[in-house]
Amino acid sequence: MLVLASASPRRLDLLRQIGVEPAAIDPADADETPHPAELPRLYALRMARAKLAVVAPRHPGATVLAADSVVAVGRRILPKAETEEDARRCLALLSGRRHRVLGAVAVGSAGRVSTRLVETVVRFKRLERSEVEDYVGSGEWRGKAGGYAIQGRAAVFVAFLSGSYSNVVGLPLFETAALLRTAAP
Repeated sequence: MLVLASASPRRLDLLRQIGVEPAAIDPADADETPHPAELPRLYALRMARAKLAVVAPRHPGATVLAADSVVAVGRRILPKAETEEDARRCLALLSGRRHRVLGAVAVGSAGRVSTRLVETVVRFKRLERSEVEDYVGSGEWRGKAGGYAIQGRAAVFVAFLSGSYSNVVGLPLFETAALLRTAAP
């Protein structure tokens, strides 16, 4: 039995894309505040493990999949945009620059925990003020790490991508499938 420790419809869609249907969805309620001076890679892994630690005890005997996506510019962790101002700040920071999307996946089964961290490099074109305002007006950015959804309207902002596209959407499928194969009895 697989339990997805996420309320993200994108993660569920991605799992279904590779033929994986969780038996249950049980979102973790974990504090997602970065620690002072915490590096983005360590933060992503810590969050995936923390989500797993919250959900796994509620489903003894199940395999639990938890994940976290972090958008980082240098050492700076961008927030999940909740307000229009958050979205504008994120887009201004990403405009014309490269950033990293760090996808951490944790799978727990029979007391064993396995993790993977995937890094995808994305470069946005230089954004015009009108493009930012149109995107903010779409509302698509709400709750998205870094204030954008690559699988939506923000796709036109992407000038370069190196690594896993599915990682930027919300779950690195190659690594997730490998972790689930090794967790299977």
